Amino acid sequence: MSAKRGHLKIFFGMAAGVGKTYRMLQEGYAAAQSGRDMVIGLLETHGRADIERLARGMPILPRRKISYRGMEVEEMDLPGILARAPELCLIDELAHTNVPGVEHGKRYEDVEDVLEAGIDVFSTLNVQHLESLNDRITELSGVRVRETIPDSFLARADEVVLIDLSPEVLLERLRAGKVYPPERIDLALNNFFRVENLAMLREIALRQIAEEVEVKRLTAEAPPARGESLATEAPQAVSDRVLALVQPRASAQRLVRRAWRSAQRLGAELELLWVKRPGEVESEESRRALGALRQLAAVLGATLYIEESDDLPAAVADFARRHNITYILLGAPRISRGLSRLRLPLPLRLLELLPGVDVRMVADRAQRRSPDQIQVARLDRI
Repeated sequence: MSAKRGHLKIFFGMAAGVGKTYRMLQEGYAAAQSGRDMVIGLLETHGRADIERLARGMPILPRRKISYRGMEVEEMDLPGILARAPELCLIDELAHTNVPGVEHGKRYEDVEDVLEAGIDVFSTLNVQHLESLNDRITELSGVRVRETIPDSFLARADEVVLIDLSPEVLLERLRAGKVYPPERIDLALNNFFRVENLAMLREIALRQIAEEVEVKRLTAEAPPARGESLATEAPQAVSDRVLALVQPRASAQRLVRRAWRSAQRLGAELELLWVKRPGEVESEESRRALGALRQLAAVLGATLYIEESDDLPAAVADFARRHNITYILLGAPRISRGLSRLRLPLPLRLLELLPGVDVRMVADRAQRRSPDQIQVARLDRI
């Protein structure tokens, strides 16, 4: 392993076709012309003539062939890149899922190995592939993205370059055959590539970059004031801590993603809590949902706690005090029936038990769409 980690530069955009790969190749070519040892580790042209022309003559490592379910599939040759050890490696489409049989399940994990070897990397990413935005993209576009990466990977990038294009210009490029081959244009126009979807994605991409810049500005160390001793430490403000109350249900993932983005805006840590009733027997469905929650928490860098109690408000309040929680997020409660309607709702009970702690209910916007209105797709291959 190299003593110095490689430099990661991500070309970031709202959708396929805005010019991320083209810009990556341009900058890679310029680096090679300036004398750097550059190689293309993985390039996805999707049949785009301008990309193929630009890449012509550049050094490209061959892909390796993997046998999978009776077929031969080509994947990036990670061992080949590490053995070649260039100064700079161009690796397209960070969110790609690898076939079983290679070192990692996701391409961003391959990139992590390349960076740890001291190799600089240029790569590309669309905003809809960020894990924390998965539910929001589904709510607004009706398309469920299967391939995602942890937001923390983008946050750790040394440079993020926004490749911006208006929805109208992108649609013109699509109709002209500059994004997808002719047989896929109508499908794209009738599904994801609608002007309202693209406008929404552009807004989210611009906001994401603005938030990344603000977070890095706030976390950068400020220089000491003139005449102030370096040993003098200013009093530290109490940091925010966000708690999301979850249950082992599929809908909890939506709450966790919303809570994570709230925590990011606050510069806070996120903790998840499931208060389980003593002796509660988990069904197979709840076990699967709990496993999915654990996996999502690991991807986002959150911590999941499970505590047992018959008194939900008291258990949450006790946990919040022990962990210095300042914000609590929970899903909208179900409509109470019978005598339970006379009980004080959980949000109000928490406000009563935890004065000074903000409590917020998160609406389930997925109810605006029926399940048959949601498509599952890989947006780079529509």
